[in-house]
Amino acid sequence: MKLKNNSKSVIIEIICLLYVLLFVYAAISKLLDFENFQVQLGQSPLLSPFAIWVSWIVPIAELIIALALIIPKFRSIGLLAALSLMTMFTAYIFIILHYSSFVPCSCGGILEKMTWNIHLVFNVVFIVLAALAIVMHFKNRREDTLGKIRFFPVRIILIIAVFSTTAIVVLFLSSEEIMHHKNPFIRRYPQHPIALKKTIDLKFNSYYFAGYANQKMYLGNFTDPLHMVEIDPISNQRRDIKIIVNSKDRHYKMVKIVIKGYYFYLMDGNIPFILRGSTTDWRITKEFKSCPYFSIAQPIDSSTIAFRTGRGKNAEHVLGVFNPDSIPNKYYNEKLLQKQLDGVFDTDGILLSSENQKGMVYLYYYRNEFVVADKKGNLLSRGHTIDTISKAQIRVAFLKDRGERKMAAPPFVVNESSVICQNLLFVQSRIPGRFEPEKLWKQAEIIDIYNLNNNSYLLSFAIYKSQNKKLQYFYVTSTHLYALVSNELIIYDLKKIIKKEMKDIGLRKIR
Repeated sequence: MKLKNNSKSVIIEIICLLYVLLFVYAAISKLLDFENFQVQLGQSPLLSPFAIWVSWIVPIAELIIALALIIPKFRSIGLLAALSLMTMFTAYIFIILHYSSFVPCSCGGILEKMTWNIHLVFNVVFIVLAALAIVMHFKNRREDTLGKIRFFPVRIILIIAVFSTTAIVVLFLSSEEIMHHKNPFIRRYPQHPIALKKTIDLKFNSYYFAGYANQKMYLGNFTDPLHMVEIDPISNQRRDIKIIVNSKDRHYKMVKIVIKGYYFYLMDGNIPFILRGSTTDWRITKEFKSCPYFSIAQPIDSSTIAFRTGRGKNAEHVLGVFNPDSIPNKYYNEKLLQKQLDGVFDTDGILLSSENQKGMVYLYYYRNEFVVADKKGNLLSRGHTIDTISKAQIRVAFLKDRGERKMAAPPFVVNESSVICQNLLFVQSRIPGRFEPEKLWKQAEIIDIYNLNNNSYLLSFAIYKSQNKKLQYFYVTSTHLYALVSNELIIYDLKKIIKKEMKDIGLRKIR
């Protein structure tokens, strides 16, 4: 009997020693590379909002438990705590693999080299060892005590397993709610959401994205307004297109071409005029009569145009919609854009539209807000990007002798550019988030994705710079991301993690 108890004691000692080695090694690895560990927690789908305090609690808890396992007097508590912590780790990995929107990088010294599935098996083995040690430890007690709590070890193991798993589930649900709707400026970077497919040399750097239709990408040209390039991303074939305009005496100042569905639009808000033609023959077939002056405009459907103009008080920006076939044909909603300083520079931004979404989105350049409206110009919702810049950080000078406004200092840009694809809003941000290394921002442009159907943040990804060249424009379809960098068109494949979030349904009011 004594020999049997000695054997149990040896097994318990071995298990405790394994846990001590594991926890001490893991804790020291985390503390020695603490900044990286905190960044990795910041990318965790479960722990992102709690990364700061979890990054301290975990290594400290591991060291305390290791110390408890060494001291015989506290070994019971140490074993129970070890089982609880390892169960939490295991539940965490299981949720990551089966319920998380993406799988992040692992962390913890040599354990980082393991795949998530191997790490799960590794943890399960240590859970079994901890349970075995607990059962043996309590069976080594006096017979009279054991008789009173005969099933105590099994019972306490089950209680710890349920409690620890529940705690991780609660953290997961809380984290998802916080990250999507109350984000504390922590970005999520899934592994490889886009993949480089090919690069096409355009020869010139004066192109911009006019639109995508019939499985073809169309590029406009700033230096030659009526010239376009059609590119087939599959075959790499390109075709030059010349838009045919009947009016020979028309003058152009700031012409832009936009393609929506089967139509192309030739627009200049300074003249002003909006012309429409078919992409089958590239001939102008319709001129929109009574066109308002505008600074930017976007077609919502074949006859409805969303636009921004300076008709407000003191030439402040106002959003409106124009439809030559309706009565009245213009509607201005002065409440969509909200003034903070002057109503001009502070409300400057990007006007977007989506024929599929049947509405428009206006994203401010200098603050973390976007406005969603329907095709009639009625407000649907206001959303926020995840950065914390809620007030435009700009200085505006008023030149009374000239009657002009000018920027008195370089503006603090929050949102550089943006595009819509179905229900997703892609925003090129200029503001680093928490737990993001400076090196990343030197090497790449960061794109954040938002779901317009509930104004929630989804994820972020990096477009790495080529030869330190700046991203000029980008465009997103249901299958690819296109980037214009200097004279190159770079095409990326969208991976499943982004594609599964796309839903071809209209914008609706967020209650």
